[in-house]
Amino acid sequence: MKLPRLFLLLGLLALLGGCASSTPRMAEVRAFAAQAPKLNAYHELTERYRTTYQRVQPFLTAAADAREAELDAKRRQACDDFVKLQYGVQAYMQTLGVLAGDEQYELRDQIKTIGGGINAWPDSGIEEKHVNAFARLTTLIARAITAPAQERAVNQVMRDAEQPVRDLLEAMGTLLRLYDKSSENEERIVIGMLESEIPFLDPARDRLLTALAKSAQQNKQAEYRLIGQRQTLARKNLAAIEQSHRALLDQIPSN
Repeated sequence: MKLPRLFLLLGLLALLGGCASSTPRMAEVRAFAAQAPKLNAYHELTERYRTTYQRVQPFLTAAADAREAELDAKRRQACDDFVKLQYGVQAYMQTLGVLAGDEQYELRDQIKTIGGGINAWPDSGIEEKHVNAFARLTTLIARAITAPAQERAVNQVMRDAEQPVRDLLEAMGTLLRLYDKSSENEERIVIGMLESEIPFLDPARDRLLTALAKSAQQNKQAEYRLIGQRQTLARKNLAAIEQSHRALLDQIPSN
């Protein structure tokens, strides 16, 4: 009788071990991973920032055009790194999801995407600590994808990644403020030029040009209002992810 009972006990332990991903905490971790697409709002604004010169160029003076053209090359290069911040945090979130039992994510391709590291861009607020945080997080992710799916692995990855993730979310918040400031400057240039030039048009002689200019002005004003709303959404999404991450960290046992 003892042997069958031993088999029953072993089977029960195996069943309990396999259900680790079904614990309430692991469900919360999977829910956290599912928030990763919220960072796409940051991506959209990064890409818009990248193409600033393309939109503003028709409204620039010759002198301003020369300055902006020079800045454009640097901006485009920097945005390659700025978007990697998003990819890194999303890969981390989805790695936690996999360790918590969610099998919908393919992480190896993401590891390739964030490979090579990033550079510091002090003028934009990206410092060496953010470069180091990104390197550390990518190393943790590469190591974690080979770990078994279990709560202990989730907790260890979160402990190790706490400071890097905090630094990268801080960097993304800094960049969102930069994008907002850049958009405000762009709006001043574009709307300012239209507002200053439209009054000098002769409604009778320049009827078509006046209509086109006023239509462009209305469209641009609507565009910048929409971008302002997307900026607000991106900041809210970033704050929500940061808050959820902190809550999960606070639940990790101290021992």
